[in-house]
Amino acid sequence: MTEVRLEELLAPGVVADDVPELAPLLKARPLLSAFSTLFHGSEAEVLMRLLVLREIGRETDSPRWGPEQLRQRFAFLDPVKLETVLRRLRGNGLLEIGDDSLYALSDLGRNAVAAIGMLVSFSTEDDLELGFLTAQLAGLQAVGSVTPEALGHLLGKLNDLAWHFEDAIASGSEFRIADARRRLSANTRWIERGTEVMAGLLADPEVPFDLARVAQRIGLAQSRLARVDAAFQRALNKIEAQRVTLGGSGISSSDVAGWLRRLDGPALAELATGALSMAPELTLLAGGHELLDRAELALSDEARRIEADTALPPAEDAPSNRAPEQEDLRLLQHFSQRLARLAEPGSTPAPLASLVAGSGFPAASYRLSLLALLADGGDEGGATPADGPIGEFMRLPLDVLFEAGTVKVGEDEIAAMSTGLVGAKGSLPAAEVVPILDATDSFSDPA
Repeated sequence: MTEVRLEELLAPGVVADDVPELAPLLKARPLLSAFSTLFHGSEAEVLMRLLVLREIGRETDSPRWGPEQLRQRFAFLDPVKLETVLRRLRGNGLLEIGDDSLYALSDLGRNAVAAIGMLVSFSTEDDLELGFLTAQLAGLQAVGSVTPEALGHLLGKLNDLAWHFEDAIASGSEFRIADARRRLSANTRWIERGTEVMAGLLADPEVPFDLARVAQRIGLAQSRLARVDAAFQRALNKIEAQRVTLGGSGISSSDVAGWLRRLDGPALAELATGALSMAPELTLLAGGHELLDRAELALSDEARRIEADTALPPAEDAPSNRAPEQEDLRLLQHFSQRLARLAEPGSTPAPLASLVAGSGFPAASYRLSLLALLADGGDEGGATPADGPIGEFMRLPLDVLFEAGTVKVGEDEIAAMSTGLVGAKGSLPAAEVVPILDATDSFSDPA
C-alpha cells in the first residue's frame, strides 16, 4: 500500500508551512511517530506492543532487561512474535539497547507509557474524559505550564456535559434524567477539583489574559453544572406527580416501564403478540347515561329547541322594597348612658378598667376606642356629628385621662390595660398617652 504524503492531502497551491495549525503537530513528529508505531496494525498487534512496553516500564528497581529475562517474562507469547515486537519498538525509538545488550525504555517510550497508563486508569470511571482532563490540568498547573489549549479542552467537556444534562431534562424521560443524575454524581469530585485548580490559577496576579479569560468561562460552566442537580430534582418531582399507580397493587407506571426496558427484543415481540394490530380498532367509550342523554337530544324536538335557543331571558326590574341596612349601635348607646352619669354635678371620676371591661375583649376594645376618640375631641377642627347616637356621644361633657402605667385586669379576656380616669369636663388634667389594652390567650364574641 502506497504511503500518502501530507502534500497530497492539502488543497492545490497550499503548502504545510502556510497552515499555522499544522506547526505544533509537525514540531511533535517524533512523539506522533512513536504513537503511530504503537497503534498501527490490527487490534491484536496493538495490544501486544502495549503489553510489552508497559511491562518493561513497570520494573522500577532494575529498569534494564536482558534478552533472556524478556523471554522468561513473556513466556506466554510466541518467541518469534515477541522478537518482532521488540525490533519494531527499538527501531522507532520507544526502546533502546545499550552497549551491554540490555533493553530499556527510552525517554519517548516512558512518556508514551505514562500517558497511556493514565488513560487506562481513567477508563474505569463513569466519565473518563473529565477526570483525565482535570488531572492533566492539575499537573500542568503544578509545573507552571498551563496552556489555553488545555483549558479549552476542559471547557469543551464541561459545556458538553451541560448540554447532555439539559437535553435529558428536556426529554422528560425519568430514566434519562436518572442516568444523567448518576453521571453528574460520578463527576462531582472532578468538578470540585477543577474549581480548586481554577481558583489557584486566577489567584495568580501574573496570569496571562488569555488564560484568565478561559478560566473564568470554565468557572461559569462549573457553576452551571452545580445548579443542574436542583433542576434534576424539579423534573423528577414533576414526573412523580404524573406517575400512575396500577390499582392497589403498589406498582406504578415507572415500574412497568423499567421492567419493559430490561426485556430483550424477542421477549418484547412475544409480549406484543396479539396485543397490537396493524390498523387501530375504534372502541366506543360511553356509558348508558351518556348514551341516553345524547339519544334524548336527538329524538326530542323540545330538547333540541331548548339547546338551540340562545336568546337572553327577559329583563326584570331590580327589587326596590328592601330597607337599607343600618349599623347596630346598641353597644354605643348603652355605653353613652353609663358615661352620662359621670357628667352629673358632684359625680366622682371613674377608672378606665371599671368602664371598659365587660362582655369580653372585642366589646372592651370597642369601648376603649370610643374613649380615645372622646379624648381627642372629635375630628380635626373640633367638629362633631350633628345628630344620631355618635353625635350624642361626642357631645358628652366628659374628659378622659390616659396615664403612662398599666393595671392588671386578669379577667374578661383582658390581661392588662392603661390606667386612667373618666370624669366631668374640666375635672381632669390633660394627657397624651396612647391607650393600651392587652388581651389574654383566649377570645370570644361579646354576648
